[in-house]
Amino acid sequence: MADPSSYRPKPGQIPDSPGVYKFRDEHRRVIYVGKAKSLRQRLASYFQDLSGLHPRTRTMVTTAASVEWTVVSTEVEALQLEYSWIKEYDPRFNVKYRDDKSYPYLAVTMNEEFPRVQVMRGQKKKGVRYFGPYGHAWAIRDTVDLLLRVFPVRTCSAGVFKNAARTGRPCLLGYIGKCSAPCVERVSPEEHRELAEEFCDFMAGRTGTYIRRLEARMTEAAEEMEYERAARLRDDIEALKKAMEKSAVVLADATDADLIALAEDELEAAVQIFHVRGGRVRGQRGWVTDKVEAVTTGDLVEHALQQLYGEETGDSVPKEVLVPALPELVEPVQEWLAERRGSNVSLRIPQRGDKKALMETVQRNALQALGLHKTKRASDLTTRSRALEEIAEALDLDSAPLRIECYDISHLQGDDVVASMVVFEDGLARKSEYRRFQIKGFEGQDDVRSMHEVITRRFRRYLAEKEKTGEWADGENGLTEEDGRPKRFAYPPQLVVVDGGQPQVAAAKRALDELGIDDIAVCGLAKRLEEVWVPGEDDPVVLPRTSEGLYLLQRVRDEAHRFAITYQRAKRARRFRASPLDDVPGLGETRKQALIKHFGSVKKLRSATIDQICEVPGIGRKTAEAITVALAQAAPAAPAVNTATGEIMEDEEYATDATDATDAESETTAGSAGEPVSAGSSDERRGQER
Repeated sequence: MADPSSYRPKPGQIPDSPGVYKFRDEHRRVIYVGKAKSLRQRLASYFQDLSGLHPRTRTMVTTAASVEWTVVSTEVEALQLEYSWIKEYDPRFNVKYRDDKSYPYLAVTMNEEFPRVQVMRGQKKKGVRYFGPYGHAWAIRDTVDLLLRVFPVRTCSAGVFKNAARTGRPCLLGYIGKCSAPCVERVSPEEHRELAEEFCDFMAGRTGTYIRRLEARMTEAAEEMEYERAARLRDDIEALKKAMEKSAVVLADATDADLIALAEDELEAAVQIFHVRGGRVRGQRGWVTDKVEAVTTGDLVEHALQQLYGEETGDSVPKEVLVPALPELVEPVQEWLAERRGSNVSLRIPQRGDKKALMETVQRNALQALGLHKTKRASDLTTRSRALEEIAEALDLDSAPLRIECYDISHLQGDDVVASMVVFEDGLARKSEYRRFQIKGFEGQDDVRSMHEVITRRFRRYLAEKEKTGEWADGENGLTEEDGRPKRFAYPPQLVVVDGGQPQVAAAKRALDELGIDDIAVCGLAKRLEEVWVPGEDDPVVLPRTSEGLYLLQRVRDEAHRFAITYQRAKRARRFRASPLDDVPGLGETRKQALIKHFGSVKKLRSATIDQICEVPGIGRKTAEAITVALAQAAPAAPAVNTATGEIMEDEEYATDATDATDAESETTAGSAGEPVSAGSSDERRGQER
């Protein structure tokens, strides 16, 4: 490990101008390439106190053994040179988006005498028109099969074409009308090229004019009583419309844009791109990358643009690129894109309308891609085993933690404080063992105290079960209820993980010590830098960025957070929708809704007489009297205020929310007096799915 001060350039050596710099290791390998508007300011930021650097940047500068730079005249040149060097040297500390596969394109070989329609992958060739990329090759073949009825362009290989020309007999497509058979001179080269150009125009999005022309010809044929020709034209129109349906219309017909969305965590980022041409989504692609350098969302966008358009020219670069965040230096990137396209390119964040709605769809795809990537890693048995072994080694455990429990606290500014407990066994979620808690020992916001209470309650129950059954007692009823199900808190974990840093870890450890439990390991995962904290240590355990153990701890922590916040939101929603009618014994949701529908609001119901209440179907006199007493005893609640608009919301608001209240109540059933509720219940499962 090198000391950055050993290779730091002397003051005044670094020019104050745009340029590109390279860090090299002791073997002269390039490990990082970057660009800067001012080389002097940027490089100076790397040679500060190591404690002030981001952990990834710290690792890079201590791995490097030298730094060198190249001065350029403009920021655009710096962007171009940075991309060239990243492609040439493949530095290990640079973000690199890598395709997980080669995406297929629909290609038309306009550089041949008789253009051919085919599926192509790999490097693009000069003189070939490309459309896509598509997610699957079969999607291209389905589209082409529909279009060949209207545009019978050649699709055969060179060998088949030459053999048909030699024998004077076309292939099967020529006989069934899906090829114009230029091989046997049914059409001239000029006529066939015109067909290929019409095919390209249609694929490029100029569909409306062509369909209208076919409709006019169909009408003309019908008027002239040429019904067979009109029927063929009708079928052609239907085939074109079906092909258009495969690329749903999402934007205006003239829209040419690429939409880029990102989903990221501390270690990885997923990028998804939708290619919109002629107002239709023509293709989709995506990558997942390791975040090996300290980067912002804007930096990730800039790297994605370099990967996407670094080797593209002309129409392959769209008129408009929509992104979730702009790079730090927007103008050079925009100018670089314009140079590659040959005309202006708009780089912006969509703010409203259809483009913003489509961007949200792309964002959902990016989130799903990142989640799927992590799930695939977690589903592999070998990977899970390695993860558990790495955790055991990092925390100095006697054996791999086959059962891990993770706890998280959730609240909204101190209100509705709840906690979650999730269980992973053999590296997989065990949802039937999930539990949730209401904090009842105190009121207010204190995550450390809340964590102490939850750990105490959970393991006090464990000790009580152990006292009843004995330590892992054998026998028919050793660790089961009478119906054969496992007791709720009978199984101890080998590792307790808390969402937080030193204070939360210390609270959990103190709770276990007070109960006399000394055979369960404790650690915490702090979200900011993904540091693992253990009790009694001043410094965290830093697992490697590529560690499977760190991935598993992240998944456990994120699942505990999801489970806690789902419960907290449902509990808060139930409190917001509370009504004085909830205190009327025997009054169910159906009759509550009937009352609100009849009177319009709780305020009007409160002023109604017993006889008027009895007019509501299903409400008897005894129930009406109970309703009147309950409403009289309940003081009118202070009016709620919409914090966004400042508007005071009257009791009438309950009328519009009455239907939703039923679902909210069923999702927030939480047991008695804050006791944990099994995730195996039906109400709990509904809460998990939200």
